[in-house]
Order: sequence, then C-alpha cells, then structure tokens
Amino acid sequence: MCRLALKSATKPFSPYSVLTAMEAMQEGYDGSGLGLLLRGLDFDDFNYRNRPRNQYPILSGIAHTEGALKRLNLLMEDWGYKLKYDHEFAVNFSMIEAKDRSKYFVRVYKTPDHWAYFDQQNMEDELLKTRLDLRKNGEENGGDLTVFSFWPDVAMIKEVGWPLEIGKALGLNDNRLKARVVMAQGRQNTNYGINLYACHPFFIQGVATMTNGENTAFVPIKELLTGMHSPGYIGYQSDSEVFAHILHYVIRQLKLPLETYKHVITPLKTEELNMHPQGDFLKGLRNVCRRMIIDGPNCVIGSLPDETCFMVQDHKKLRPGTVGGKKGEWAMASEMCGVDAMIPDRDRSLDFQPMRENTIIIPPDRKEMKIWSQFDPYPLPQVA
Repeated sequence: MCRLALKSATKPFSPYSVLTAMEAMQEGYDGSGLGLLLRGLDFDDFNYRNRPRNQYPILSGIAHTEGALKRLNLLMEDWGYKLKYDHEFAVNFSMIEAKDRSKYFVRVYKTPDHWAYFDQQNMEDELLKTRLDLRKNGEENGGDLTVFSFWPDVAMIKEVGWPLEIGKALGLNDNRLKARVVMAQGRQNTNYGINLYACHPFFIQGVATMTNGENTAFVPIKELLTGMHSPGYIGYQSDSEVFAHILHYVIRQLKLPLETYKHVITPLKTEELNMHPQGDFLKGLRNVCRRMIIDGPNCVIGSLPDETCFMVQDHKKLRPGTVGGKKGEWAMASEMCGVDAMIPDRDRSLDFQPMRENTIIIPPDRKEMKIWSQFDPYPLPQVA
C-alpha cells in the first residue's frame, strides 16, 4: 500500500513538517518515490502573496540537463512569458538516488501581455496547453525535461527515494518555501515501472488528488477519458491518475459541486436512490457516468483551487484514512500516527474515519471539518 498525508493550515508552514508524517508511516511504503503538492505558496525572498496570482503562474519540474534548461528558457521567452522569480533549492545532489538531475525548478512567470484580453477560461486553457507542450518537448528530447504543474499558487515536487531523505536533499527543512496546503504521497507506481509522472499527487487545472489503493477499473475509465479527446486527459502511467481527471470532469466540465464526485465514482444502489430526495437526478448522473465508477479498494485525498481539501473512500473500505485537527489547522493521513505527527495538540476524540458513504471536507476557512453523507442532499447546480 501507499501512504498519504495532507495538512491544511491558515498560516503557511514548511512542507518538511508533512514529511515527518510520512516518516511515521514508513512501514506502509517502499521508498520508491515521493510526490509533494504545495498550494497557497509563500517564499521567503519573493513577495508572491500580494501579486495578482492569475497573472503570475508557477512552473515546477526538473531539468535533467543544462541543455534542457536552456531550451525551457527559450521556449518560455518565445511564448511571451517573463521570468520573475526562480526558487533556488539548496540541493545536496549526493543524497539524490537518480543522477540525471541538473535543476529542480519552481519558477514564477508573468503571463504574456496579450493575455490581458483573455477571460478566465482562456487563461486556464493556455496554462494547460503550455504545460502539455513543455511535457511533450521533454519527451521528444529523451525525457530530459519533466514538467509537473503550471498554475497560479501551486508547485509540485517529485523524486525517487525515501520522503524524509528527499526533503533533506532538497533543503525543504530550511523554511524558505512554505504553503497553506501540502499533499504528500510515499511510493511510486504499484503496477508499472518507475516514472516521475506516475508519482502522486496528480494535478490538472487546479484539481489535485492522490490515492492509496488499486483501481481495478482503470482500463475502461482510461479508455473513456482518452476517448473524450480533452486536453490534459493523457499520460496514465499510473492507474490512480484517473481519479484527478474524473474530479476535473465533474467540477469543471459538468460544473457540479464537490459532493457529487462521490456519487460519480461510487454511486448509491437503486433502492437507496429511490429513497433519496435528489434520486432522479442522481440516477441520471449514474447512468451518464457509469463508466467512471471505480472498483477499489481506494482512499482518495484531494484539494481544489480555493484550498478546499477532502477525503473519500470506496465501498470496500479496505484502505484506512483518518482526519483530525483544530480550528485553523487540519490533517488527513492513511494512519492516525500520521495525523499525530502533523497536529499533535489536537483533540483526538474528534478524529474521524470516513465510512463508505462519506466525503470529509475541510473548507478554505478551516474552521471545522464537514462530514457529508451520500444520503444527504447536496446543492444542485444552477441552471441558466
């Protein structure tokens, strides 16, 4: 099994603190990889918080050679992006297992001038296109450039090795890079070869998920998503990447609330929907999205652009998950010891382990944890 850890706090904190939770759960993974997603970024040597973030997206990834970095610079310049900040990791390369690493980058860019005439949808589509074009460029050049994300207020770090060792190797314990939401997953790929793109969390246009488990319905879901020919529904070096894309489809394309994600991946039975106040709509949703139903066991943790965080599980309930915290600071993890490591001074009696019908939501205000059940009504989408 993999191990998952998420921390969400009003005050930005070091991602290294979440790696201590991964260390507490180290018996649950094999040291083959670490993935980190940071949201709500704070740099000690660059004032990012007071900038219009839509105009200052962050590019994160790895240049494996100096030539790849030069090519990246030229491409971004040709496309009209202006580099405003380049975070310098204090890297100890001797501690990195892989030896083809030239530069880990988290870079803030100013968007092209002509974007001033774009609406929000145009801007977000262009950011996705740029990320995919850079990824393709790296793949066409022998994999010398790996790009994980290009989005406002988000950075991603992925590497092969044990989480705490990677954190030390990249100098993440120096407090120069902080965030309000940090997602961490320990372990590379379960069923395929090691590939940085296969390492959780997965990210697309502000939506991120990570999973502990195995998606045995992977092939039909992948075929469905790929057949949509939607930009970004590509890759699938991991059977868990589809969870992020399904969430993206529900939130951004169907424009449904987060609560309906659970109804798509693990719908209620017909006899249960017959008793549901929104049963007719949910039966229709189940029919339309039937090929997105998962077959676990899975525990999924995710976050949204507004810093909402959530946890869901499938009906088999064979992968653990615990949520706990206090006002202004919350944690989710595969094991209780992981939550202990992130928020030791909480009231443990209020911890919650979701059942098969639950979605646990930590809203952006972080005042309290919300426990939502599929048997409860949810806000219907507005119809124009």
